[in-house]
Amino acid sequence: MTDDTTLPFAFPAVERKKVTAAFDGGRISSDGGVMLLAEVERRLGISTKLAAVIPDGRDASRITHPLADILRARIFAIACGWEDADDLDSLRFDPAFKLACGRLPDSGRDLCSQPTVSRWENVPDLRSVIRLGRVLLNLWLDSYPAPPAAVTLDIDDTCDVVHGHQQLSLFNAHYDERCFLPIHVYEVATGRPVAMILRPGKTPSGKEIRGHLRRLVRHIRRRWPITRITIRGDSHYGRSEVMDWCEANGIDYLFGLSGNAVLDRLVDEAADDIRTRRALEKKPCLRGFAEAGYRAKSWKRERRVCARLEATTRGLDIRFVVTSLATGTAEHVYETLYCARGQAENLIKLHKSQLASDRTSCRSPLANQVRLVLHTAAYWLMLGLRDAIPKAHALAVAEFATLRLKLLKLGARVIETASRVRLAFAAACPEAPLFRHLATSLAGP
Repeated sequence: MTDDTTLPFAFPAVERKKVTAAFDGGRISSDGGVMLLAEVERRLGISTKLAAVIPDGRDASRITHPLADILRARIFAIACGWEDADDLDSLRFDPAFKLACGRLPDSGRDLCSQPTVSRWENVPDLRSVIRLGRVLLNLWLDSYPAPPAAVTLDIDDTCDVVHGHQQLSLFNAHYDERCFLPIHVYEVATGRPVAMILRPGKTPSGKEIRGHLRRLVRHIRRRWPITRITIRGDSHYGRSEVMDWCEANGIDYLFGLSGNAVLDRLVDEAADDIRTRRALEKKPCLRGFAEAGYRAKSWKRERRVCARLEATTRGLDIRFVVTSLATGTAEHVYETLYCARGQAENLIKLHKSQLASDRTSCRSPLANQVRLVLHTAAYWLMLGLRDAIPKAHALAVAEFATLRLKLLKLGARVIETASRVRLAFAAACPEAPLFRHLATSLAGP
């Protein structure tokens, strides 16, 4: 049987010269930049740390693919844009991926196949899944050489649409989709992920949010007992149970607050002033701020509420924020502190659209949580790669898709000889100087 990939084919002629092609160029990988990810992974040790908390009952003498290697191949593939486990059936022969996973490109054993990866995605039980989440949390904690004086954590949920009969997926009327509604927690100041929690497709209750925050903060406090922690979120998280717990445990908070008639009356004087001044000054838009003490019926005490009032030709728009912070003007609390949480939406988009973390197609919710962990591990690799880029370079602030295009999706001929393995990249590679710099700096001690 003839391998039709080696047969030549043609393109339109150029200046009377025939253009022919064939897939016979030798051992060339389309993902030569995965070697950079391998160096980032070596520094962080993500795969080894994740594998250490999953029980492996196999006979050690008969193991072909160590669990760390299985996870490593899967995470590398996700970071390079191969989001499905099925992709490992092709990538297992790729010379660059084999080399990145510590195997020789020609004489080394091929990487694991899709069935092997899928089996291990379904192996972890609830205790193991919890430990996997703690590994990710420890990665964030370890990213600081010393406990910081203060951190701000942004919490938000996102719609993860499903198209099968995945357990715990529910119809959400707000999104008009059957979905999961996982909770993402980030430190926006650094762009680092803190926790990812897969949950049913219904809006979380105050008790559920309180439980998640309690477990999260308890683990942080074991390492950082005196660090000041501020929780930031939209109105979904501004529940009485959450605020009561934060106040009882010394946690500051800023939460969005849905407006009502009582709140409108509290800022009515300021609202009238904004409307009047905008009309008199004939401005298209005029913004002001106000604050008041407010106690909802479900609250145990009065709390500080800051309001942003914006008058336009179309009318008046009012947004409220409830906070435990006693200092700072209403403008500072809303404009500087609360509005900064909008960056969390961008980080979630990176996670979902550029690392495909919404590929939760397993039937078991535990397996889908494992997938979320693996995609978050890929997030850490891409973040580590970006952080290694010199700040003056344009790619130092690039999105993951751009980094993948310019630094990972590089053709490389992989040549294995008796004494060495050589990677030959294109001489015309646009980012060759940066790639050389990253390879040298990441390979250091």
